[in-house]
Amino acid sequence: MNDDPHGKRETGAKKISLSGKRIRLRDWVLADLDEFAYWLQPGHRWQELDAPYYKSTPANDIPGTIARIRTRIETGNLAVPRQNLIIAHAENDRLIGQVSRYWISEETNWLAAGISIYNPELWSQGYGTEALGLWTSYLFEAFPSIVRLDLQTWSGNTGMMRLASKLGFQLEGRFRNARIVDNTYYDALGYGILRAEWQARYPDGFASEG
Repeated sequence: MNDDPHGKRETGAKKISLSGKRIRLRDWVLADLDEFAYWLQPGHRWQELDAPYYKSTPANDIPGTIARIRTRIETGNLAVPRQNLIIAHAENDRLIGQVSRYWISEETNWLAAGISIYNPELWSQGYGTEALGLWTSYLFEAFPSIVRLDLQTWSGNTGMMRLASKLGFQLEGRFRNARIVDNTYYDALGYGILRAEWQARYPDGFASEG
């Protein structure tokens, strides 16, 4: 749960809930914390795909991470616009992942989105498509100054590559042999979509399929 160093925070800001057919994107609640702590523990499959070339959260740092989130929930101290939202299952409201955003260059309104679905049993079933679609629409609405949105991944994450293409993100950059995972080189990949392209693709707003 990384903080946006340039983001504005408000105590008591109105809660967000973006509903789809399979999932909804919403703010953190206390009931999420045990589930999130479990998925932060080392050894899960999602960690092998979600930027594994960076250091993961050490197990002994997890309690501190959870404590910081708890404080944010209890005080209602929320980033405006949101820096991340929980992906919750539509049927039981249980945490299954999260979406996030970060600046590549705030000076030029260059924003990137991120997404993680933790349980591999839920991969390739449309949850990620719906979550990233709703999140992309939210970001374009929340940041009226941005004209594009990025999504960065690596050539070992074929699921993210398919997801980006499915939603209309175009592969705009390939940096060959730029990432090392398990002593093997992979390409770094940059996808992007323009606001005009997103609006042309979803003129009535994003709606999930099926």
